[in-house]
Amino acid sequence: MGKLSEFNLPLKSLPEGEHAFSYHLDKHFFENMENADIRDANIDVALSVVHKNGVYDLTFRLTGIYVVACDRCLDNLELPIDTEYHIVVKYGDDYRDDADGLIEIPEGDNSLNVAYMIYDTVVLAIPIKHVHPLGKCNRQMTSLLKKHRAHTPADGDEELMEELIDEMDASETAAPDEQAPANDPRWDVLRDIARESTDEND
Repeated sequence: MGKLSEFNLPLKSLPEGEHAFSYHLDKHFFENMENADIRDANIDVALSVVHKNGVYDLTFRLTGIYVVACDRCLDNLELPIDTEYHIVVKYGDDYRDDADGLIEIPEGDNSLNVAYMIYDTVVLAIPIKHVHPLGKCNRQMTSLLKKHRAHTPADGDEELMEELIDEMDASETAAPDEQAPANDPRWDVLRDIARESTDEND
């Protein structure tokens, strides 16, 4: 816990009232948490602590950016974060966190390390799917995926592969003379069939 000692919150020595603390998260924070998914970060954490009658009301506000790998091309993808986390802490006989929004810590603990609360807040803010906007992925990786699209994917990967290819096809802007015609002849045939069916019913 030595690497994260700066996140020790001195609860026992806090007088009643409102107190403000601030922290900064960079790539080293996530390295210390042994998280290789977050490659870099520049996140400011503002912590407000309201101490009243032995109860500590903690509100974390996280703003900034973090960097993860794009699901499609694996290049760095910068994502914004602007979120809050709220928890109430009080002293008790033993450590307990089985109640929503409430943590009890032993009377003998003079401080509370908030590093894992902050870490969990960042991780929960990461979207399930994180990809570059269409057309912004690494072109070499795009070409490589297209080259191998004819290969049969492993079991369970068919849907993912189709999704990757569809998104990368959509990311390419066709030249004006390569764009599809306004009227697809197949739709014209279907419209004719529909009209004939309508005429017969009349």
